[in-house]
Amino acid sequence: MRNSFLLCASAALAACNFAATGSDAASQDDAAATPPTAAPASPSAPGASQAAEPLTPTGWGPLTIGMDRAAIEQALGADVNPESIAGPDDTQCDQLHPARAPEGMLLMVEQDRLSRIELHDGSKVKTADGFGVGDRSGAIKQALGDRVQASPHKYADAPAEYLTICEGGKATGPGGYVSDEAARGITYEIGTDGKVQSIFAGGPAIQYVEGCL
Repeated sequence: MRNSFLLCASAALAACNFAATGSDAASQDDAAATPPTAAPASPSAPGASQAAEPLTPTGWGPLTIGMDRAAIEQALGADVNPESIAGPDDTQCDQLHPARAPEGMLLMVEQDRLSRIELHDGSKVKTADGFGVGDRSGAIKQALGDRVQASPHKYADAPAEYLTICEGGKATGPGGYVSDEAARGITYEIGTDGKVQSIFAGGPAIQYVEGCL
């Protein structure tokens, strides 16, 4: 069984031109009658404007939690390094960085379905609440108040912790573990410096602290 942390306290779980010109008057008249032509748009580099798309508990940009791997690849391309990150059985759980995904974003796929979107160092993407990697935990707590459930970090001492915002789902396992596939949420992993070091969005998989291991 994968190690996990408390997604939410069980009591809190109730259920992202120009115009042509000529050298004579006639050509100038023709030019005046010609509507401006828009310059063709130049293709943008992968991730160039993607930071504007917010990460939400249900997805990001073209990604929706629960979509299959083929749809992920159609939206963002294939994994740039398929051998780099995987669990003991990558047909059951795999982590990937599609070619057109923003810097610092990893996707977790379980049994061919997107179960978690991760933001790590280098990511410029923010959550719908306006927070990203590098932001301070105190700012998150102040802004989100009672929406945030805090739990101790599994491997590091305070102020390292996990801050989780839940949307639905019920605690069905020991210690309030949530296995309800309908559950959605976002977890901010806070480091020993009191800043966000990673963000996880999606279903019950946001509880995993060791990826696919």
